[in-house]
Amino acid sequence: MTAGSAAKLYTPRLLALSTSLANYPLNHDFAAFHEARSRTCGSSIKLGLDIDAAGKISRVGMQVSACAVGQSSAAIFAQHASGQKTASVIDTVVCIEAWLNGSKALPDWPGFDALEPARDHAGRHGALLLVWTAARAALSSPDASG
Repeated sequence: MTAGSAAKLYTPRLLALSTSLANYPLNHDFAAFHEARSRTCGSSIKLGLDIDAAGKISRVGMQVSACAVGQSSAAIFAQHASGQKTASVIDTVVCIEAWLNGSKALPDWPGFDALEPARDHAGRHGALLLVWTAARAALSSPDASG
């Protein structure tokens, strides 16, 4: 990655997002929990979710070890996950995967546009997807029934 392309990828907005993860501490009392590691870049996440009686995410906690793209993606997920139903998260994951594979439609998740520069950097796709695939797995677990 050249210095110019790194500057286009690591925008001030993207870097600011990565600093907000401290607002989502992880402990082990979450109803749904998943750990994941990206095979492509080595990024990792431990993700905890609570689900309310209506089947919506009510609380998020995470521990993320990733580049700024992975951290920012996790922050975007966490900032807007509360109130989301499992189906909405799973639909978003499918849209993100399609978008990374060339679909023109930007995923419909608040703030996701901050990740748009990462699309041209295939080496960052694993980090970008990490929180989303971890959330899909956590929400699919038997403990996620709310």
